[in-house]
Amino acid sequence: MSAISKDEVARVAALARVALSPQEVTRLAGELDAVASSFARVSSVVTPDLPATSHPVPLTNVLREDVVGPTLDVDELLAGAPAAEDSMFLVPRILGEGDA
Repeated sequence: MSAISKDEVARVAALARVALSPQEVTRLAGELDAVASSFARVSSVVTPDLPATSHPVPLTNVLREDVVGPTLDVDELLAGAPAAEDSMFLVPRILGEGDA
């Protein structure tokens, strides 16, 4: 028995406002029916003792430990900047910031 009919394909296409020719409706009904049948076959082998998987290969966290290390000297960093003020880089204002 067909899970996806031509009428269902035509109805969904109309809801999505997708123009399909009668040949496209027939072809898509067959293709979608094949997809639905494949899902049904997979669902038939799923048992409660079979663990669900989202990835075929186990995922592991590859991040390193967050460890505090040596930092750079602020004055040394700002010495190479074109402009600095109050231990921060000084940049031009943009988009009219601060204008009232």
